[in-house]
Amino acid sequence: MNKPGCRAGRRAREKRRKKHEGVSEVTLTHEAQFVLLRRWLKEKGFASQSLIPVNFHDTGRGLMATQTIKAKDSVISLPEKCLLTTRTVLKSYMGDYIKRWHPPISPLLALCCFLISERYGGDASEWSSYINILPKTYTCPVYFSDDIVDLLPRSLQKKATEQKEQFQELYCSFLMFFHSLQPLFTQPTEELFTQDALRWAWCSINTRTVYMEHDQSDYLSREKDVYALAPYLDLLNHCPNVQVEAGFNKETCCYEVKSVQGCKRFQQAFINYGPHDNHRLLLEYGFVAPDNPHSVVYVDLGTLKLCLDEQDKQLTQKLLYLRDNDFLRNLTFGMNGPSWRLMTALRLLSLKPEQYTCWKSVLLGAVVSRDREEWCIHNALKLCNNLTDDNVKALERVSLIKSVHS
Repeated sequence: MNKPGCRAGRRAREKRRKKHEGVSEVTLTHEAQFVLLRRWLKEKGFASQSLIPVNFHDTGRGLMATQTIKAKDSVISLPEKCLLTTRTVLKSYMGDYIKRWHPPISPLLALCCFLISERYGGDASEWSSYINILPKTYTCPVYFSDDIVDLLPRSLQKKATEQKEQFQELYCSFLMFFHSLQPLFTQPTEELFTQDALRWAWCSINTRTVYMEHDQSDYLSREKDVYALAPYLDLLNHCPNVQVEAGFNKETCCYEVKSVQGCKRFQQAFINYGPHDNHRLLLEYGFVAPDNPHSVVYVDLGTLKLCLDEQDKQLTQKLLYLRDNDFLRNLTFGMNGPSWRLMTALRLLSLKPEQYTCWKSVLLGAVVSRDREEWCIHNALKLCNNLTDDNVKALERVSLIKSVHS
């Protein structure tokens, strides 16, 4: 028969073991690439003991707090020397080539070219410790095949297609600039600056940079220069329910992230990219957030046409008024039902000929009549059911694709 104290001791040990077991199995601190990254950052003045890299089961790689972070305390403070910006690029071996090129290239493209070049340099690259922990591929729509794009909601299909087209245009527009960099490499630039390489660099910057305003350079285009790659800090994952204060502190010369709510020990520390819905998160960052309070479903014009009466002689004029007053964009269903913009658009579309003079007050939110309001509610439900059906069909196609490739 065991003593009560022994049983309690075993239970306590078992509880502690279970609490830390998952973390110990997925901690990345001792992996070679992270050892080198932390050593390299320490040489540049950053040595964080309060955050360690961990592979979490739900979000993938992230940073775990090894001690409690109190509200208003600093989550991370990264010295300016650790940041990769256009200033870094212009001071590098690539700077003279960029300065000589006309018309000037964009800040984004300058960073892309530098990343591709540094990856080509391998271990000899100054930034290799950082380059080596970057993802090898991304899940942004620019990587999607056409059959995957076809699975997206119609409003998102259009934006995903536009993203792919814009990237293609970017690549084709700067083939001559890539060629001008040939003296820097032994390998032909055609083999180095490929579409795949530019897509990787483009996504690395778009998904991982922090917002940091820079003075306009005479050697770059007039596009806003607001990019800064922040090694280690960019391992912080997004959570829509977390509040942080982030920005570059000119007094400390560090990019700082401070927690508004705090973070408990052994929990994942998060950052907040902003109040983005899942469409925007997928387009810009390549993921969606479960239980996202900002999540909405978009109603595009193609779907909205389900509510239109083709016999309505004033239909063309109604659509024109909606377009001129910017009421054919951002029509959504959210957690609380149809948005004010969607209901306003439906109210204008519902107007009978004798009510048409009220269109201005309708665009300001006025309700015309009870029967017209019932028409709007009925058609909002119709739109919602249609979007639900589209979603079910898309999931069926996903299931079919998975079964074919399994």
